[in-house]
Amino acid sequence: MERSNERLDTRPDERAHGRPDNGQSRTERPGAGRPPTIRGVAERAGVSKSLVSLVLQGSPRVSDTKRQAVLDAIEELDYRPNAAARSLVARRTHTVGVLLNDMRNPWFVEVLDGLNSLLHAHGLRMLMADGRLDRRAGQDFARTFQELRVDGIVVVGTLPDTAGLAEVAERLPTVIAGNHGPRLARADIVANDDERGARLATEHLIGLGHRRIAHIAGQGLVGELRRRGFEAAMRAHGLAAGAVVESGDATEEGGYRAAVRLLDPARGAERPTAVLAFNDISCVGALSAAEELGLAVPADLSLVGYDNTYLSRIRHLWLNSVNNASHEVGRRAARCLLDRMEHPDAPAGHQLVAPGLEIRGSTAPPRRAQEEQRPSV
Repeated sequence: MERSNERLDTRPDERAHGRPDNGQSRTERPGAGRPPTIRGVAERAGVSKSLVSLVLQGSPRVSDTKRQAVLDAIEELDYRPNAAARSLVARRTHTVGVLLNDMRNPWFVEVLDGLNSLLHAHGLRMLMADGRLDRRAGQDFARTFQELRVDGIVVVGTLPDTAGLAEVAERLPTVIAGNHGPRLARADIVANDDERGARLATEHLIGLGHRRIAHIAGQGLVGELRRRGFEAAMRAHGLAAGAVVESGDATEEGGYRAAVRLLDPARGAERPTAVLAFNDISCVGALSAAEELGLAVPADLSLVGYDNTYLSRIRHLWLNSVNNASHEVGRRAARCLLDRMEHPDAPAGHQLVAPGLEIRGSTAPPRRAQEEQRPSV
């Protein structure tokens, strides 16, 4: 009797479950070390695989009770849906292709922040590409993004080649952000009012008393609109003769070289007393040129940038800059994309976001006006 009791005490699992204790918990099954599957979720929740799929897709056709059972099972099993499999079922990848003209430009940071804030809230992720890396980006990004089966595309900035954009817009919801073209039947545009912004900056300089004002121009349609705003403001105040335009390429080096030409001492009295740069980056280049030539900013030369990027807010730069509401451009572009995904055949829209002017420490009245304002002794 004692031997029998000893055997029962040392092998309780065999008595309770008809099998020896091998160290596994009661809930473990063969293959328990493998990642949980949708079948396992269905078994745990007591529902069919198709119903689990409906829950994962967010279908409203599932009762609250069964939906909660599936969600509880997913949490208990730590189930992670296979994104590729879900995209095949739902015919959506929940991704958005974002093509940037040049990732080196700090202006894109706030646009992307505004874009991502709304897309993320709607369960969409961004896949980014840099159009600068290939001059044939119009063809390449079209092919690449379509192969990745993105749900939509946002083109940010000016593309070197737009040949493939029209084709993409016919197949995928497409939005252009930060540029005014190309105009396509199914591609929405959200941009800053660049002509108005340049006028604001120019009128600020005119209001300070500047009469010889130069503009370091950019390229593309945005560059053309900012130049147009500058020239229109100068004409409106009878200062067309004092307006000088120097070509740039939207880079710091380009701004530096343009400013060196504008501020050449050989110009003498015709040298500009103020400069409106195409963007903040080229304005930083102009600032470097002025300092090398022994000109103090703003005492000898006033500078205004454009885009109001973080560069303009660096304390030792502290540039006046046109605030083109980059975050708002990105947010509106995301809203347009979401709407176009719901209504792909809707007419294309064109939204302009109003700019403002941020006054910091890089502008002042021209030196002659400053001297005239000093009290005589």
